[in-house]
Amino acid sequence: MSDLFSGTDLFSEFDRLQREMASLFGGFPSSIRSGRLGVFPQVNIGATDDSIEIVAFAPGVNPAELDVSIDKGLLTIAGERKPARPEASGDTRCDPTRDDIRTYAQERFTGAFRRVIELPQNADPDRVQARYTNGCLSITVGKREASKPRAITVQ
Repeated sequence: MSDLFSGTDLFSEFDRLQREMASLFGGFPSSIRSGRLGVFPQVNIGATDDSIEIVAFAPGVNPAELDVSIDKGLLTIAGERKPARPEASGDTRCDPTRDDIRTYAQERFTGAFRRVIELPQNADPDRVQARYTNGCLSITVGKREASKPRAITVQ
């Protein structure tokens, strides 16, 4: 067995094969691990009777530097995730600016990002709330009153 780092492992090869198969059959992800490669932040999108619910997973992002906007039915999430900095205790193990560390693999995304999500026609851009908690940006977009389901009494 060689002591040299080959740059691949069995799981990354399975992930690559799964991505190729997904693209061959329409590109729909079949599991949480098969999301589109390089997309940040990853999102979950759902709906209730009253709202559209979007959760963007963006750990390590300063919420004050997030830009969330809606224009012409498109929700845009933009910002920047900066490299991890050491804690105040003086621990420099996660300091990416150290000169004595040679990086073999880097899985954590850093840099500017922009994610655009097309909203359904019944979304009301005047009724939007956003909050950032524990690395998750939760966005609630209200639905227009006319589009909400209602019961009709038959005469």
